Amino acid sequence: MKCLIRAWHNHEAELRGWLISRLDNAADADDLLQDVFEKAMLQGERFCTVENARAWLYRVTRNALIDRYRLTRELVELPDDIAADLPETETVDNLSECIPRVLSELSAGDREVINCCDINGMSQQQFASLKGLSLPAVKSRIQRARRRLRQTLEENCQVRLDESGHVCSFVPRPPLK
Repeated sequence: MKCLIRAWHNHEAELRGWLISRLDNAADADDLLQDVFEKAMLQGERFCTVENARAWLYRVTRNALIDRYRLTRELVELPDDIAADLPETETVDNLSECIPRVLSELSAGDREVINCCDINGMSQQQFASLKGLSLPAVKSRIQRARRRLRQTLEENCQVRLDESGHVCSFVPRPPLK
């Protein structure tokens, strides 16, 4: 326990100052500091095995402060008749409607590598072994296939990107029958 007492004496004032700067109330900071000391005491001899006592004390202090904020946060009751907002789906999520048809328009090789690696989750190394290819060859093949898939999506589904490069609109194309 000597290691705890030593660590506490070395860091108590620093922790207290840190808490006061966040709580703007010395009494609340002292209460929280007492809780942190109690948690350290409960560690018993395990506290002496902590590699960086200062970091441990700060982490526990920060977590105690977060817990206090959560407990004192004001909650506002909402009336029961408020309708819940439906989650908006991202435009890119709906783009999957175009994928089956666009995939059918790619070459068999492009379709195979995209289906195996991107859709079915096969690793590129497994695909390389299955096809008797080197890993760099598969990496090049999948990059080219993805590039052609993107070009086909942009052309055939009229995909439009916003200024940050995110899908903002497209025209869905149903799969061929």
